[in-house]
Amino acid sequence: MMTPKMRDAVNEQIKWELYSAYLYLSMSAYFASISLEGMATWMRVQAQEELMHAMKFYDFLVERNGKVTLLGVEAPPSKWASPLAAFEKAYEHEQLVTRRIDDLASLALKIKDHATHALVQWFVNEQVEEEASVDRVVQQLKLIGKEGSGLFLLDRELGQRVFTPPPAAA
Repeated sequence: MMTPKMRDAVNEQIKWELYSAYLYLSMSAYFASISLEGMATWMRVQAQEELMHAMKFYDFLVERNGKVTLLGVEAPPSKWASPLAAFEKAYEHEQLVTRRIDDLASLALKIKDHATHALVQWFVNEQVEEEASVDRVVQQLKLIGKEGSGLFLLDRELGQRVFTPPPAAA
């Protein structure tokens, strides 16, 4: 049985995962508006991943007979000063999500909710990959600077990303 405190924390995390999807979709629209279609694709795939994360928490609550309460999601920004600024914001956001996931894991341990703790461990590992993935792009953009051809090549590379849902058992 899930405690009300844990249920509320998971519902709050669903909201944050949905906000993440909304943020990345907004970033995708920004990149499309400045003709960086590869970066737009990369962010759109990121948005799909975040929706999948929200559904993973949602399904978990349903399986545990917890009441899903969909909370309001704030509108994300829609403009950034540069592609680098957008990816730096994405990196900062992933660090925030990591802190939230860590807090969820700590709460699950504190109240001895081992089922939730087991679920959250998947997200702990996922966040390592999420932060590294965004930081890699940030570092590449810093190396490129404002040079058009480097930005063009990175944009083409990032456009190769495709959404691959994890296996059902994950």
